[in-house]
Amino acid sequence: MKIMSYKNELFLFLAIISEILATTCLKMTNGSLKSIYLIGVVVGYVLAFGFLSIAIKTIDISIAYAIWSGLGIIGITIIGILLFNESISLFKIIFIGAILIGVIGLNLLE
Repeated sequence: MKIMSYKNELFLFLAIISEILATTCLKMTNGSLKSIYLIGVVVGYVLAFGFLSIAIKTIDISIAYAIWSGLGIIGITIIGILLFNESISLFKIIFIGAILIGVIGLNLLE
């Protein structure tokens, strides 16, 4: 049973990575429906929701979704800062840290 749980945690991780990649492509479309990055948006989100649907077979939806969205926020914030020169401030770090603490706490409950 625990092996199955780890397998579904892998699918949750793949869902998070797919969502981060799709969101990055969304930013790169620059609002254009003709952008080649739109393919990455569609494929990434389809994969993200597909992987998430597999993960929630054994992971509670409330836990899986909180982890998925929390780590997605953290990941896309880092990408925004590194790739898109988005601003970073003490408050941004504090509040993203709070999200990370929440994700860690939810993982400890599982």
